[in-house]
Amino acid sequence: MSMNEGLLLIAVGVVVAILLRFLAARRSAAKQEEQEALDQRAADEAERQAAEAAARREAERQAAEAAARREAERQAAEAAARREADRRAAEEAARLEAERQSVEEAQRLEDEERQAVEVAIAEESARQAAEEAQRRRTAAAAQVKTPEQTVVMVADDSRVVRVKTGRLLAAHRYQVLMAEDGQDAGRQIEKAVPDVLVTDVDMPGMDGLELARQVRGNPRTAHLPIIMVTSDSDELRIQARAAGVNVVLGKPYPEEQLIAHIQQLLGNPPRA
Repeated sequence: MSMNEGLLLIAVGVVVAILLRFLAARRSAAKQEEQEALDQRAADEAERQAAEAAARREAERQAAEAAARREAERQAAEAAARREADRRAAEEAARLEAERQSVEEAQRLEDEERQAVEVAIAEESARQAAEEAQRRRTAAAAQVKTPEQTVVMVADDSRVVRVKTGRLLAAHRYQVLMAEDGQDAGRQIEKAVPDVLVTDVDMPGMDGLELARQVRGNPRTAHLPIIMVTSDSDELRIQARAAGVNVVLGKPYPEEQLIAHIQQLLGNPPRA
C-alpha cells in the first residue's frame, strides 16, 4: 500500500468518525428536542388542567356566592313578610280592641241612660201614686162607696178567668165590667171610668202594662186604682210599679186577697 492510500484511508476513517459523531449528535439532539417537546406538552397539559381546576373553583365559588345571596334574599323576604304579618296582626288587634272598648262605652252609656230613665219613671210613678193616693184619701173622706156602688172592670183575654173573677166580685156585691183585652178595656174606660181596674199582664194587642200606662197618662183616669195579675216575677213587679200599678198579684192568688186589696184601694192609701 502506498502512502497516499494510507492517508486516504485515514482521511476516510476521520470523515466516517466525524459523520458518526455528527449522526450521534443529531440523534442526541433529536432525542433532546423530543424530550423537550414531551416536557412542553406535559407542562401545557398541567397548565391546562390547572386552569380548568381554577375555572371550576371559580365557578363553584360564584355558584356558592349566588346560592348564599339567594338564601339571604329569601330569608330577608321571609323576615319582611313576618314583620308585615306581625304589623297587620297588631293593627287588627288594636282595631278589635278599639271596637270592643267603643262597644263597651256605648253599652255603658246606654245602661246609664236606661237607669236614668228607670229612675225618672220610678220617681214620676211615685209622684203620681202619691197624688193619686191623696186624691183617693180626699175622695174617701168625702164619700166611701158601698160594694153595690163600686164598679170593678176585669180585663183578661181568657173567658174562663173573666167569668171566674166576675162571679167572685159579684158574690161580694160589686158591679162588674168585662174587657176581652187591653184595647177593649181602654175603649170602655174612655166611655165610663170604673172604680177599680183588675187586669192581666199578658194579653194580645195591648198588654196590661201598656193599658196601665195609658190609664195613668190620661188626667181623667190617672186616679183609677189598678190591680195587675201576673206571674211572680221581680222584673214584672218593677215594670208594673213603673207603669203606675197599685197592686201586683202573683198567680195563683187566694180569692180573699183580691177582695181585700179592692177594699184597701177604695178606703185606704194604695199599697203595691
